[in-house]
Amino acid sequence: MNAVKNILIDGESIHVSNSAIYLFQSSNGCTLELDIIVSEVAIKKYQKEDTLIVEIELEDGQLISSIMHVKVLPGRLPQLNLFCEVNDMEEYPNFQIVNENDSEFPNVEEGITIEAIRKVEMPMEKINLKLNLPIDQVEWLQKHKRKELNEIFVEMISDYWHKQQKD
Repeated sequence: MNAVKNILIDGESIHVSNSAIYLFQSSNGCTLELDIIVSEVAIKKYQKEDTLIVEIELEDGQLISSIMHVKVLPGRLPQLNLFCEVNDMEEYPNFQIVNENDSEFPNVEEGITIEAIRKVEMPMEKINLKLNLPIDQVEWLQKHKRKELNEIFVEMISDYWHKQQKD
């Protein structure tokens, strides 16, 4: 089985928590498949793309460069499936071959948690709040820029959240 060392997508290095590269054999032909556990940020970045230029460096030094199709796979962790057609399976010796009739595929989610992924790259989300506050607090909030308020709320909520986790 080949192990992936590094992946570049459209020339950018991408952090991968786990991966599996294999050949998928079906009645329609054969594809090179790369399943990767990535961050939620990467999912948002690539989920609307149809194809990507992918460069894969394997642990044994082999380099694979290809235009690959991309699918977001459902599951408990953020996962991409990159694949391209293969004309000659002989070009990929020592690759695991998975048949469409096999009941098991490589499990890249095993041993990984969303918390570990978020330690590497935490997604940021916008949220709008409707609050009823005393006028002096509203005036104080209105005097600050959005960036400053964001920093204040992140720190305040983080402190409160950490305190709640200890209780």
